[in-house]
Amino acid sequence: MKFLILHGPNLNLLGTREKAIYGEHTLETINACINIFAQQAGHEVTFAQHNVEGELVNAIQQAVGRFDGIVINPAAYTHTSVAIRDAILAVDLPVVEVHLSVPSAREDFRQVNMLADAVVGRVEGFGGDGYSLALQGLIRHMEDLSLETSS
Repeated sequence: MKFLILHGPNLNLLGTREKAIYGEHTLETINACINIFAQQAGHEVTFAQHNVEGELVNAIQQAVGRFDGIVINPAAYTHTSVAIRDAILAVDLPVVEVHLSVPSAREDFRQVNMLADAVVGRVEGFGGDGYSLALQGLIRHMEDLSLETSS
């Protein structure tokens, strides 16, 4: 299977920004770990990072016919973006949301999650490892769907 790993705004600054919250790993290091996990599981991943909301929407829309599912860290757009939510619902691809920290344990404005009803699952609080956990969950979800349709 092929999966899109989509990183939202400011994640290109990982390794230098707010290390107490986001850790010391760079986005490149996290992507390398995800890639190793995917290869060992026999799957393919493609990475994209966008700071602009519309570019994330475009990436989600363009995933149709190219990818079997998406792992997304929408970052701050989690709390504000109806457009990303609507794009996820429109493409009819399974999406797992991932966060390096636990947003609900942070500032009041992070208590709202605009994507909660649009994703098949969420992984949060495990730092960069959360991406591989999210991908593992998405693969399992896809395998379960495959079993259901073949029965």
